[in-house]
Amino acid sequence: MTIEHPSGIAVIEASAASDREKSSYVDWPAIIAGVVFASAISILFISFGSAIGLNMVGFHAREGAPAVLIGVAAASWFLWVQVSSFMAGGYLTGRLRRRNFDATEDESDVRDGAHGLLVWAGAMIVGAVLAVSGVGAIANAVGSAAATATVAASNAVEDAVDPNAYFVDTLFRANQPVDATLARDEAGRIFAQAALGDGSINADDRAYLANVVAANTGLTPEEAQARVDQVAANVATARQQAVEAARIARNTAIIAAFLLAASSLVSAIGAYWAAQKGGNHRDENSVFTDVFRRF
Repeated sequence: MTIEHPSGIAVIEASAASDREKSSYVDWPAIIAGVVFASAISILFISFGSAIGLNMVGFHAREGAPAVLIGVAAASWFLWVQVSSFMAGGYLTGRLRRRNFDATEDESDVRDGAHGLLVWAGAMIVGAVLAVSGVGAIANAVGSAAATATVAASNAVEDAVDPNAYFVDTLFRANQPVDATLARDEAGRIFAQAALGDGSINADDRAYLANVVAANTGLTPEEAQARVDQVAANVATARQQAVEAARIARNTAIIAAFLLAASSLVSAIGAYWAAQKGGNHRDENSVFTDVFRRF
């Protein structure tokens, strides 16, 4: 509205009350800016940590370093990166948010903190989408490779998955030389059958393998038996290593999931607090002249 003063000066007073009543308390541009900023910082430092071996995939990236120390360092690095990135995004959002002057200072702090929580939620969704996309790409690559291998070796796979192949082999065992290819296939099925149990080969299979090896290689029965025992020991060791690797992978996944949940909770609190601090600095017109000085 325009008011004519005695001096003849026209003063225009902007009526912003109605505009504020129609506008939302949620400042989405500021939230999006915080999400982008937090995501960028997180990706940057997680990539840097992965480059130097601080990741939750393998704890033997550095030769000679204890796996426990690498795991603790990786967990600490991930926790610091996630919390600090969310706090940075929350602070930026609180600083950029438009202040609504129809609220008390306490209410304004709550609204600033709520914007920090929305930054946290948005960045978590972005991280989940990126993680699922990465897992999907790896799954597609593995699926393509598996399909190619299946087409190339379909006959061998059919023989390997036949649950009766091992028992059928026992019907036609003979004390005479066997074709090397057939002998190798049958030996593979014997070891595969043993792997289904405790990894040990029974006495009859061990004796049969020694006879086949002796007949096809020219070794003495003692040498053939020693070779069978050595291969059986190697297979048992490889099986034990595979079981141990699966156990470590399972425990690592459990620890990583717990760490992600705990760090996410701490990050939410940090984002809420940092957004409040950003809002306070916005209201106080803090410029940090020692850091952001004009040249």
